[in-house]
Amino acid sequence: MTASRYQFIASTSLIALIFLCLAWEAWLTPLKPGGSWLILKAVFLLAPLFGILRGKRYTYKWVSLFIQFYLLEGLTRSTSEHGLSQWLAAGETVLALILFTSTILYIRATRPAPDETKAAQQS
Repeated sequence: MTASRYQFIASTSLIALIFLCLAWEAWLTPLKPGGSWLILKAVFLLAPLFGILRGKRYTYKWVSLFIQFYLLEGLTRSTSEHGLSQWLAAGETVLALILFTSTILYIRATRPAPDETKAAQQS
């Protein structure tokens, strides 16, 4: 697969994760009636959105580390909650895993060739 496909998969999964977090914590099953402060977890996902959409390699690098918090939260809540929250947490886990995998593959697909890095180091 090409880097553009990995970019599309990463962009799609990030946008889906943003909407899932917003819907989960605002309407579907918030921790407290009327919503909770956990809705801010969706706001943190907006920070890398434009870098991911534009294909900035540096953004992909730090998102691969950052998304692991969402993966851990999804795993924790899918094993500790019941009903719809458990299913939403499983969805968060799947989307975070897809985003993590696609960012790693994008980073690998866009790394510079060995000749370019050697020439840049000698200059």
